[in-house]
Amino acid sequence: ETPQETEAKTSLEIDLQTDTPAAPPVLSPIDPPTNDATVLRLHHAVTPLPSQEVSFRGLDNSDKPPTKYGGAPPDMEKPNFAPTGLLAKEANTVAGTKISLKYHEPPEARKPPSSQQWRLFIFKGPDMLDSVELHTRSCTLLGRAQEVADIVLGHPSSSQQHAAIQFRYITKNVEDEYGVRQKKGKVKPYVIDLESSNGTELNGERLDTGRYVELRDKDILKFGASEREYVVMLPPPER
Repeated sequence: ETPQETEAKTSLEIDLQTDTPAAPPVLSPIDPPTNDATVLRLHHAVTPLPSQEVSFRGLDNSDKPPTKYGGAPPDMEKPNFAPTGLLAKEANTVAGTKISLKYHEPPEARKPPSSQQWRLFIFKGPDMLDSVELHTRSCTLLGRAQEVADIVLGHPSSSQQHAAIQFRYITKNVEDEYGVRQKKGKVKPYVIDLESSNGTELNGERLDTGRYVELRDKDILKFGASEREYVVMLPPPER
């Protein structure tokens, strides 16, 4: 080669080395990057991109999945287990009928002792039509509803569930001969009007509805506009 060819070849090799890009630096796993551009590039490489919906709407509810129209889904309505009253109504309904009982016996309801043979005598004028043993049960319901009434009232002025005769165990404090106070109880009959349309009379006086009134021997009851009289009697005990 001539001296001129050798010089040209050397110049071309230098130019080629100058145009070759430098290789990227190799980072050691234990050496933190020092270049800001490298840190930003590494961050984008490991951080997942936001969804299209979040990017478009600017939403960031990472704890709740996005909905079709954006935003976190509304909280679902919690179930309501509060009582509706339907079970109570069903419990008050007489089996096999659609009649709901208006009256329920109180906690102090009791049957009278066998020594107290309470009876109810039914009169129309001077004639006795029937007699009913009251002492065999704690409560006797009177009314026109044949499905539930223990004593059926036939007069149209009577209500379906007109009144009830209820035996109740009543206690009171008494003082003996030594001044010691004791609580004693006794079963007594009471009548209660069940908000009837035409009322209940006891010995000629109309009763307040929904209140217990004590019955005594030979008391006379009348229901509605009926002429029938219902006489409460306590026969003397048999000897």
